Amino acid sequence: MSDSPLPLILVLLATSVVVVTLARRLGLPSILGYVAVGLALGPHAFGVFPESESTHLLAELGVVFLLFTLGLEFSWPRMVAMRREVFGLGSLQVFGTAAAVALIARFFGLAWPQSIVIGGVVAMSSTVLIVQQLTERAELNRTHGRLAFSVVLFQDIAVVPFLALAAALGTSAETFSFASVASFVGAGALAVLVVLAAGRWLLRPLLYVIANSRLRELFTLAVLLVALASAWASQLAGLSMALGAFLAGMMLAETEYSHQVESVIRPFRDILLGLFFISVGMLLDFNALWRELGLILLLLVSLVVLKGIIAGFATRLFVDNNFKAIRTGVTLAVGGEFGIALLTLLLQNKAIDPAIAQPLLVAVVLGMVLAPLILANNKRVARLLLGQRGPPKTSIEREDAATQAVAKREHVILCGFGRVGQNIGRVLESQGFEYIAIDLDPVRVRAARQAGHPVVYGDSADEQVLTEVGLANANAVVISFSDTRTSLGILRALRRQRTDVFVLVRAPDDSRLLELKAAGATEVVPETFEASLTLASHVLMSLKVPPTTIMRTVIELRGNRYEMLRNVITETDLSPLHPAITDAERSIVVPPGSWCVGKRLDEVRGAGAAVTFTGIRRQGILGREPSGDTVFEEGDIVLVHGSPEALEHAEHVLLAG
Repeated sequence: MSDSPLPLILVLLATSVVVVTLARRLGLPSILGYVAVGLALGPHAFGVFPESESTHLLAELGVVFLLFTLGLEFSWPRMVAMRREVFGLGSLQVFGTAAAVALIARFFGLAWPQSIVIGGVVAMSSTVLIVQQLTERAELNRTHGRLAFSVVLFQDIAVVPFLALAAALGTSAETFSFASVASFVGAGALAVLVVLAAGRWLLRPLLYVIANSRLRELFTLAVLLVALASAWASQLAGLSMALGAFLAGMMLAETEYSHQVESVIRPFRDILLGLFFISVGMLLDFNALWRELGLILLLLVSLVVLKGIIAGFATRLFVDNNFKAIRTGVTLAVGGEFGIALLTLLLQNKAIDPAIAQPLLVAVVLGMVLAPLILANNKRVARLLLGQRGPPKTSIEREDAATQAVAKREHVILCGFGRVGQNIGRVLESQGFEYIAIDLDPVRVRAARQAGHPVVYGDSADEQVLTEVGLANANAVVISFSDTRTSLGILRALRRQRTDVFVLVRAPDDSRLLELKAAGATEVVPETFEASLTLASHVLMSLKVPPTTIMRTVIELRGNRYEMLRNVITETDLSPLHPAITDAERSIVVPPGSWCVGKRLDEVRGAGAAVTFTGIRRQGILGREPSGDTVFEEGDIVLVHGSPEALEHAEHVLLAG
């Protein structure tokens, strides 16, 4: 196959479709499927997918976009609040692991420079795997997830001196000096400052101008430019591309465009991340694995256990119990892409015997292959090591159990949990009615579940999904999607299972009202007409028209299917790139070291948090409408409501004061 990027992208797209489909049917993580594809098609097997610079570049861009989108969910105040974990725990884990492994390597006869680099190889964990797996399992904001992310963020910085040493070993040991490492670190610090300054003073006005141009393609190009330029600047300074992209995303998180930016970048991230995991599978050599199977397995087990023990002991200094420390240690025990990069550099420079490096390389890659299984069972491993009994339930399992309990009782099903669906849910909740919502936006579902809402990820037109959310026991169904074709698909799926349930459908206008009725809608609410009726009712009330007359008029209009309101003059209007910015809800995690820890809610309000505090989730329990005497604790998830600017300022106050 040619080394051109186009055939590589075509192979990636074709294999991604097959792999994701098979993984979904078998219930396996899609990551393992991508690795299997890389193993089968890579240079050590059939050789269909060549190992090339283009492959590695595209794979690295997947990591860049992943860290960029993660930065969009982070914020500078949270970074300041977590400085103790990032630099304290991170340095203990990296340098503690590197020192222990370097001593072992030195004992077996390696020179000190090579031993130190080998220590760095083992110390590195996979940022991609840890972040992705913890995010999918809603554990990134838990204590072990937050601490693990702090450590891998420090690892992205700490890899610089290890890379400098590995590069210096390509010529001779004498070329490595403290001055050369200091220059790398200084350049890296300068790059970080440049990215932070550009994000704070250039990005917001730039995106404001571009957003007001109302050109979606221009906005997409600008987002790609920001992500790649920050990654490139970081790489020029000797740091990882991923670190620069993360910092740029973190700066954009403080703008009102963060959600639109994430939706633009997500397709690029998902596609290129698949290629990253394929490239990891390409590193596995079946022949070497078979020849050195015993040595490789011994290295794999030793590295995972040693790394987990050191990370667990280091974490114990930052948490209040052994359970959290062990979970963090297990999470950080997996191998990392930076370790692979360091070993590859040593092999390219002929600075280490291949008989030593190759088994270690395969062991590190196998550690990454097993990472989804290790990360998925971090809680079970911690309970096993502590001798705890009972079924280990994750937060996701507890939420699923609660949702399944609601599905067995009388409830309302909300198809779609956007702004309209959320408002309906609040009204139902205020009147004591239970509901289950279905949505296909994973970001929205994750945020809603963290806030304590009974929302499941799925397609509302899928009959299996409708069965799982308890359609048989539902009193009513509300379809809140604005797209009529989507609503028609959901209606047909609903009516194939139940013909008697009340179904209320939202529609943008009356153009397909009869079609929706024929498909099974009990009632259809055209947005434009209902808004007109509401405005007309208020006008009539201001003109002193009796309420009974107003109500009769509204009922007659609805009964005649809004006939009077249909003959209107329309005018083509260009919609802006973004809808009008209105009030929104956000969940803010309170990490250790935050300013608000130990302070009352009234004190936070007095410090300038001009938002509505709608709830606090603590230890998995959601408390609505907290009182002013409520004291904030570490790990709280605070639900706030207000304008984007007020939400941003409230997060600053909560985390940094």
